[in-house]
Amino acid sequence: MSTLFSREQLYEILNTVPDPEVPAISVVELGIVRDAQQRADGTVEVTITPTYSGCPAMYEIEKDVRTALESAGATAVEVRTVLSPAWTTDWIPEAAREKLRKYGIAPPGRAESAGFVTLTRARTPVACPWCGSRNTSLKSEFGSTACKAIHVCNECRQPFDEFKAF
Repeated sequence: MSTLFSREQLYEILNTVPDPEVPAISVVELGIVRDAQQRADGTVEVTITPTYSGCPAMYEIEKDVRTALESAGATAVEVRTVLSPAWTTDWIPEAAREKLRKYGIAPPGRAESAGFVTLTRARTPVACPWCGSRNTSLKSEFGSTACKAIHVCNECRQPFDEFKAF
């Protein structure tokens, strides 16, 4: 028989699953876990939204979600992917943004949208996660993953990723 879980317990378990591309935050903190519940038949159903539709980490995230829930006693797990509404960096809470900064990634600013996600944004200086200076330069819109850009700080000379806002 499957263990009975409350919604809060499911979120506690899922909060232990790190994002494979940014392990400083969990998939819950990243905002991709949209819902988690246990159905009457005992199946744990988790709804996720990818950061973008082509995110290569989604297979790994789905596997890690299943493993965490099964390790906690779930006997049946269903992971549903929903694309609408589209994920936005606005779903990342402030505490997770601070974790990103401490990890060395400039957290995203607020997405500039009016009911839709935009692909362009005003380029304001990004604060260096190491020294806090805004005297930084964009080196590439394309970083280690599609959701990051590469910058360098002109004060402390450290390169760093910026988690793009969208």
